[in-house]
Amino acid sequence: MSTPLDTNALKARQQAAWASGDYAVIGTTLQLVGERLAEACDLRWDEQVLDVAAGNGNATLAAARRGCRVTSTDYVAELLKRGEERARAEHFKVDFEVADAEALPYKDGIFDVVLSTFGVMFAPDQPQAAREMARVCRSGGRIGLANWTPQGFVGQMFKTLGRHVPPPPGALPPSRWGDEMALRAMFEGAIGMLDINPQYFNFRYRSAAHFIEVFRTWYGPVHKAFASLEPEAASALERELTQLLDESNIGGGASLVVPSEYLEVVITRR
Repeated sequence: MSTPLDTNALKARQQAAWASGDYAVIGTTLQLVGERLAEACDLRWDEQVLDVAAGNGNATLAAARRGCRVTSTDYVAELLKRGEERARAEHFKVDFEVADAEALPYKDGIFDVVLSTFGVMFAPDQPQAAREMARVCRSGGRIGLANWTPQGFVGQMFKTLGRHVPPPPGALPPSRWGDEMALRAMFEGAIGMLDINPQYFNFRYRSAAHFIEVFRTWYGPVHKAFASLEPEAASALERELTQLLDESNIGGGASLVVPSEYLEVVITRR
């Protein structure tokens, strides 16, 4: 008999990972994704918007730039602080609140739009997180998501990390959120309309070594993976990541440009 997944233990492990390094160093480069998603969701001035697992606030800022009244949430307070700094610098009034995607502290149907860019997909209890996003979104409102796909570069990078630092038994891969059939199952009963468009984000670095250096230093899951390994095992992980990066590179020998597929998802709430 398999051991049930301890989601609280996994959540604590994830919180420690995301609080390590400094995700904002990576996250700010992904701002384009938040802007695209805001347009896909057709955000309107004065709409009430919730950003779930907001990280350093890319979707938050995109919504604020379109005149929305935004609540930005994450279960890692350190990440919200970076989003708060960015909002303050652009003179936006945003509410920042520590909140768990699996237990959002809001009434049913009070938001016009609920967003998440590469955030809620990491929730340990995926169906519960989907239920919570649907619960707080009003009927006729929109749920907008940007999720890495299993077959895309980031999905493959996480698969590589998992071979070297296996996840707890029973843990579902975050990239399930980048699979249409899994999304339909998670949001079953909440979907009025579903619009899914594959998109690509290009990671741009000097080289594979430069990418690994940045992610190993600042990106929580990669930082924690390397920190947990003995030197020989860490070298093996570095070699495998280098191979993946080199195979994915379309930038030629002088630079690194790696396209990573993600799904841009807009669910109109039933």
